[in-house]
Amino acid sequence: MLVLSRKAGESILVGGIEIKVTEIGKDKVKLGIEAPKDCRILRKELTEIIAENRQAAQTDLPSEGLRSLLHRLK
Repeated sequence: MLVLSRKAGESILVGGIEIKVTEIGKDKVKLGIEAPKDCRILRKELTEIIAENRQAAQTDLPSEGLRSLLHRLK
């Protein structure tokens, strides 16, 4: 992992995307990102939720216990 120090108003470039420190607070940093409109930018925690949702949606048949319960309800 590359770790860089930046002050408010300073930027870094990553593959043509500019990431600028806009404000530094007591316990957080605000970043501004300039990127092409077709570049998808997400907070990391959202990518984890999306992956979990995709995995849940790909669940095949109900579990054996659920199948048994559904059979009894018929």
